[in-house]
Amino acid sequence: MVAGDRSGRARLAFAVLMVLLAVTAAASLGYGAADASAWRVLAGLFAPGGENGGLQALRQNIIIYEIRLPRVVLGILIGAALAVSGAVMQGLFRNPLADPGIVGVSAGAGLGAISVIVLGTTSLAPLVQWLGIYALPFAAFLGGLATTLLLYRVATRRGQTSIATMLLAGIALGAMAGAFSGVLVFWADDRQLRDLTFWGLGSLAGATWTKIAAAGPIIVAVLLTAPFLARGLNAMALGEATANHLGIPVQRLKNVAIVAVAAATGASVAVSGGIGFVGIVVPHLLRLLIGPDNRYLLPCSALLGASLLLIADAVSRTIVTPAELPIGIVTAAVGGPFFLWILLRRRGVIDL
Repeated sequence: MVAGDRSGRARLAFAVLMVLLAVTAAASLGYGAADASAWRVLAGLFAPGGENGGLQALRQNIIIYEIRLPRVVLGILIGAALAVSGAVMQGLFRNPLADPGIVGVSAGAGLGAISVIVLGTTSLAPLVQWLGIYALPFAAFLGGLATTLLLYRVATRRGQTSIATMLLAGIALGAMAGAFSGVLVFWADDRQLRDLTFWGLGSLAGATWTKIAAAGPIIVAVLLTAPFLARGLNAMALGEATANHLGIPVQRLKNVAIVAVAAATGASVAVSGGIGFVGIVVPHLLRLLIGPDNRYLLPCSALLGASLLLIADAVSRTIVTPAELPIGIVTAAVGGPFFLWILLRRRGVIDL
């Protein structure tokens, strides 16, 4: 093995993360306010008729298939999407501080989604009627795409991306998106305001099979596309000029990466609201553990992101029982200090 090669460690990490995801998914299915043990959950999954039949079996099936399973599936999809989006952005910008939430992409996607909620019965009614359940994720995708394109144009000059410019531009774009969102909220009626409270801090509480059908295909398409970007992102770490000399179609890579990030972030925001810091915490942790090779970093990010979001969801359901804490508060409580730690470490204040 070549000195410094972490491929063996990365393959081991991938296997461990697969097991971790299976365990967290099973625990999420088996845990809840209702009386449904892990054994009963498994019995309900593999024997839909239930153990005892009758009303008890019907109640058990509703808990499993209509409440817990959609929530677990949606958590896996969103956690994987946000983590992979963060890893792709960090590879594209060649900086570990890039994240859809921090640089305003999530805010842009949220603006698109809020536009459909507030204007879906008036000026955007034809679009909503044409796209049906896909109107919300499509609008969020357009908002995220526009923000990502603007961010890239502002922060990148002559093939070099300035971290200071990227962060400041992200703050500005997020503030602008927040201002427009505020105007739409001001116009909203009481029913729409109740819907918009969903966007405040993010949650998986509204998970349904309909939402999974709307956002799932988009997220799965991005997750299947991401591994094909790995070689190009590895070359981009050496600079755009070097990547060109290595035969990487840089412009096409940037276009695909930007669209992928916007699609994954937009679909996630459309069905769960704003959940921050997953995209910066997960790739950075894995980069410290298995190295920067995107061939391993991207799939491992998907697995760890899914697991961490399921764990955060479990915490949000537990910490203030019987109420439920928005999951965005949990991820921010962990991600905020972690982000500060990264900044201090890069400045040399923390030597690890």
